[in-house]
Amino acid sequence: MATHIAFLRAVNVGGTGKLAMADLKALASELGFQSPRTYIASGNLVFESSLAPDEAKAQLHAGLARLMGQPVGVLMRSATELRELLARNPFPTAEGNRLLVTLLPDAPTQALVAKGQQDEAWQLLGRELWVHYPSGQGRSKLRIAEAEAGTARNLNTLRAVLALAQG
Repeated sequence: MATHIAFLRAVNVGGTGKLAMADLKALASELGFQSPRTYIASGNLVFESSLAPDEAKAQLHAGLARLMGQPVGVLMRSATELRELLARNPFPTAEGNRLLVTLLPDAPTQALVAKGQQDEAWQLLGRELWVHYPSGQGRSKLRIAEAEAGTARNLNTLRAVLALAQG
């Protein structure tokens, strides 16, 4: 059994994309995933399965579409991938709540274009876009269109999800 980590796109506790984490865990169990657990109400799911990551993703994607009545983006990372991406942090002195990592489905094939950049610093490393918001994300006007295909988590959340995956 491998540990899989699923990061859901555009899922929250209110408004559009409303999904209770208890419902997400129940769905994971129904799909045959072992020991499903979630971290905060933003669509972070850790589970064990003998399925390959792509197969687990496909099953979860189909199950979420049935449950939600619409497609829900699912981005998968293994615990090893998550540990390695955290080790590559290009902004090691940034506060964890001011460093956002956008997990992308694939590495972009062309240069990213940033609009509205002020004091933010960003770097693309493979399938992850790292953005440091020294003045906070709420005041930022930074937009990188290519990041919209992914889902973002702050550094604190990614660390907590990794800890959950490692037991």
